[in-house]
Amino acid sequence: MRGLSVLHVYKDYPPVIGGIENHLRLLAEHQVRLGLDVTVLVTARDGHSSDRLESGVRVIRAARLGELLSTPLSLELFRHMRRLRPDITHLQFPYPLGDLAQLWLGRSRATVVTYQSDIVRQRISGWIYRPFVRCLLERADRIITTSPQYARGSSLLGPLADKCAVVPLGIEPLDWREVDLRRRADLEQRFPGPRVLFVGRLRYYKGLDYLIRAMEQVEAHLLVVGDGSLRTSLERQARASSAGARIHFLGDVPQAELSAYYTAADVLALPSSHRSEAFGLVLLEAQACGTPAISTELSTGTSYANRHGETGWVVPPRDTQALAEALRACLCDPERRRVLGARARERVLREFGAELMVERVLDVYAQALGQAPAAVGEPAA
Repeated sequence: MRGLSVLHVYKDYPPVIGGIENHLRLLAEHQVRLGLDVTVLVTARDGHSSDRLESGVRVIRAARLGELLSTPLSLELFRHMRRLRPDITHLQFPYPLGDLAQLWLGRSRATVVTYQSDIVRQRISGWIYRPFVRCLLERADRIITTSPQYARGSSLLGPLADKCAVVPLGIEPLDWREVDLRRRADLEQRFPGPRVLFVGRLRYYKGLDYLIRAMEQVEAHLLVVGDGSLRTSLERQARASSAGARIHFLGDVPQAELSAYYTAADVLALPSSHRSEAFGLVLLEAQACGTPAISTELSTGTSYANRHGETGWVVPPRDTQALAEALRACLCDPERRRVLGARARERVLREFGAELMVERVLDVYAQALGQAPAAVGEPAA
């Protein structure tokens, strides 16, 4: 598909930290290497519009007017959408402003929507937005979901199953072999084992409050990597906890340093509490480092990325006792951790490589343009 022009639309792009942001950059840069003409349209956090090449990707950052219900507002984004005429517009859903801009002003030959998550918590705004969502999904030529579980569990996607394709998120597994040994040694010295690691934005659906409570029953250090709006309240909860001296908020960590944290950890914990956690890219990152994971059963991609008894442990969401028991079972059995970690890395290499993900996305583009029949079935588990 060399020469195909693709417009990706979302609210943010790196250096902004986030799972979708990292996924978007990986996808865009790989597409450029394959000869596609790639533009990314996002909003500018500093309030100033810009248009520049970044690793071969044209990145347009449209000036923000402000933010409403966690949605950046930008008239410039609408102006750019009206001017651009790509072959494919690829939306990362949900981002209401980008979705509406495509509905009203989009001029691409075909529209592909990656359905990253249901709208879970914003009930009133979600109710208002829902008719637009239905219209967007009905008009889309193809819809990508990142796991079979999420496609089956979403009420909006059920009636549109014939235009859905499962394309799991991917990472560059080889990147995670590059470990800063000095940084890892420093972590091991500062926080004597065992070590539990949490990586993610500090948002309501991450379930970190349940993990903090579970740590009262687990003799280990908890390293919290990430930042967000709930940090102050979570730090307050940790200080009041009997495990407070063993819970450490480390803030954001550069992507290049994360492998030191994953390899220093005995286990990654992703105790997500709501379906807003649609996949959990950090599960793949930890597994690429040979570190097993504990996640929760949300009928989303978390249980596709992490398999109970094969690559880690899966427990019920919002269940502090079950989480504590899984942590203790994991930390008291080094050999089982080693076996699960090795299996997890093998599966990442086999199923979640960036090249395979990009190949699957290009197949979806071909289907959207009517150049290939719709795929049947789902990726191998």
